[in-house]
Amino acid sequence: MDSNHRRLSQQIYSLPPLAARETLLNCECVFYSLIFRCQQKPELFLKIFPTPLAFKILLLKYCFMNNSNFNWTQALHFDQQHIWHPYAKLPHPTPLIGVKSTGGSYLTLADDRQVVDGMSSWWAAIHGYNHPQITAAVSRQLETMPHIMFGGLTHQPAIELAETLIQLTPSNLTQVFFADSGSVSMEVAIKVALQYWISRQQPKKHRLISLRNGYHGDTFATMAISDPENGMHHLFTPHLTQHLFAPAPAMGIHTSPEKEIQALADLLEQHHHELSALVLEPIVQGAGGMRFYSPEYLKAARVLCDQYQVLLIADEIATGFGRTGKLFACEWADISPDIMCVGKALTGGTMTLAAMLCTEEISQTIAQGNPGLLMHGPTFMANPLACSAANASIELLLNSPWQTRVQKIEQHLEQQLTPLKSLKGVEDVRCLGAIGVVELEQANLGVAIQTEALKQGVWLRPFGKLVYTMPAFNIPQTSLNQLTQGMTKAITKILKAE
Repeated sequence: MDSNHRRLSQQIYSLPPLAARETLLNCECVFYSLIFRCQQKPELFLKIFPTPLAFKILLLKYCFMNNSNFNWTQALHFDQQHIWHPYAKLPHPTPLIGVKSTGGSYLTLADDRQVVDGMSSWWAAIHGYNHPQITAAVSRQLETMPHIMFGGLTHQPAIELAETLIQLTPSNLTQVFFADSGSVSMEVAIKVALQYWISRQQPKKHRLISLRNGYHGDTFATMAISDPENGMHHLFTPHLTQHLFAPAPAMGIHTSPEKEIQALADLLEQHHHELSALVLEPIVQGAGGMRFYSPEYLKAARVLCDQYQVLLIADEIATGFGRTGKLFACEWADISPDIMCVGKALTGGTMTLAAMLCTEEISQTIAQGNPGLLMHGPTFMANPLACSAANASIELLLNSPWQTRVQKIEQHLEQQLTPLKSLKGVEDVRCLGAIGVVELEQANLGVAIQTEALKQGVWLRPFGKLVYTMPAFNIPQTSLNQLTQGMTKAITKILKAE
């Protein structure tokens, strides 16, 4: 150990146990310090790191500090054993796929392979990754104010973002609430709907109605309005508030939804006295099956909600900011909801942020009720970094030929994926905007198709019977070709092997 390392270790040695632990965890010379402490006074070291796991984590941190020396084998094993991933077991059955970096429409994997990203990180990265305009905006904000509480204080990025959202969304949505994530924004939307009717002295209007095959989040209130049978949360159904579910609209943009409209009308007629709001994903039902439905249903839903005095909540978290070919999916039906939630692509996939917008009539009614306050306030509400990213992303989107890009992606997806309909084992192929879906007859082929797609240089994340893609709007044509070719080859190979 050289004199500098010894001097640093002696300084650490003199610290109280907790302070020493924190210093060690952040010190480049951590390994040398550990050796010195173990040699000098191992019983004090045991106070700082009382368990083998704590020691293992420290050693892992030391090994991983320099990215060039990052031990992916050890790291992925640690991840597999200790870190939960979305909708996954712990320990995970197989190691996860490490990603070193991102750029544009490509991911660089731990083994240095570059693959085309077909998922936009679940709808979010509409400009691809590391876009310089968004990165620069976040960097500037980081230097001045990374975060500040929103209680009693405000800041320029939040004000500018609220003004922009009010301008872009349907004209009657003028009140904005910023949330941490899409699920939380939907929780706030539900709370607003309930509090609205409480403030109107109609507390019996406390139930919600949503659509079969709908998905609105993983928190408790949103689980209760997601499909209770075919969704991801049926395990919790006995513990959730019981709401009503209307039949899912007939699938197909041009398919008549007359039967389902009548079913919705019947439910509203029977239960409107106890219903606070109808909740739906406009035009595209995402995680509930990637189902596209007719704008006529959305138009009828708006009319029926007005007729029966039920609020309409539009969950635009996945569809907002151009994914369907319209800036917001409500535009397909030219309707304006009473409450709308946006998220995912709001920051261009840079960081988490969502927003709930509602009408002034709703906010004024709540303000005039008791206690007059909207009872919600996240710690990281309107985080300046996230708001700056959102402002930059929206500016980038609006200044780009995004409609033309999305239209070209839709045409390409239709041309390249539709032939798969003739393949044995394929139930349906459907495309809308920058969304392409291949629905299989079996639900157990996702892992095999994902693995084969990676061999073709493409990242996909199938779920259930669905193999789908939602690329960045600015994906280069060569990358888009690689994406659909890889997707087609992977599906074809796995299905023919069955």
